[in-house]
Amino acid sequence: MAPLGRGIAGYGDATFPPAPPSGFSAPAPHTAFSPVTGVPGRFRILHVSTGNVCRSPITERLHRHALDLRLGGEGSGGLLVESAGTWGHEGAPMETHAATVLADYGADPAGFTGRELLDEHVIRADLVLTATRDHRAQVISMGHSAGLRTFTLKEFNRLVRAIDPATLPEPDPRLPDGGLVERARALVGAAAALRGWLLAPTPESDEVHDPYGAPITFFRSIGDEINQALDPVVTALTGVPARA
Repeated sequence: MAPLGRGIAGYGDATFPPAPPSGFSAPAPHTAFSPVTGVPGRFRILHVSTGNVCRSPITERLHRHALDLRLGGEGSGGLLVESAGTWGHEGAPMETHAATVLADYGADPAGFTGRELLDEHVIRADLVLTATRDHRAQVISMGHSAGLRTFTLKEFNRLVRAIDPATLPEPDPRLPDGGLVERARALVGAAAALRGWLLAPTPESDEVHDPYGAPITFFRSIGDEINQALDPVVTALTGVPARA
């Protein structure tokens, strides 16, 4: 359970320009965007921040933890979650306060080491979620057709909440990945198609601010902010809502 009484308020109402006439549905699975090098049965999610010692480690490990809770600890359904930093501290541990935040949520901080963002990370990622718009721009500037699969975390949250889940492929327990890889690819395609229709209330509302060097109270507020942003994303990816 998330710690109570901490954090920044959740996302407010987004600003909508004229919507498509009949709402929005995910495109057919074969139109979903994915990297050319995508591996069948696997879907890689890459979280990106600056140093890869604060925001992206928190987001990576909270995302993994949420998948475990949704899927009952029975594997990730082919969804692989990792992180890197645009100025990553290669081999560095995460910040102590970041590890404390993860422990607050019951997530595991053990064994983490920082990585500098490399071309290979972007090439093999099916979805890149960044802390800020600057990070998003840096990822896209690396090329590799990353534009249609790179979003800030909060931007992706906003887009995902506008997609009708009934239009996404249903999970299929008969498949080795539970059908989640096809669902995830369709979700990314739908979010990319919707991006020009659904605008943020302000540009800053798509940002997660850097807590590096801040006291634990600010780290915890950022942890709450990230956790709130991840919740509908993980629900959309898995088709399983968070437990009450």
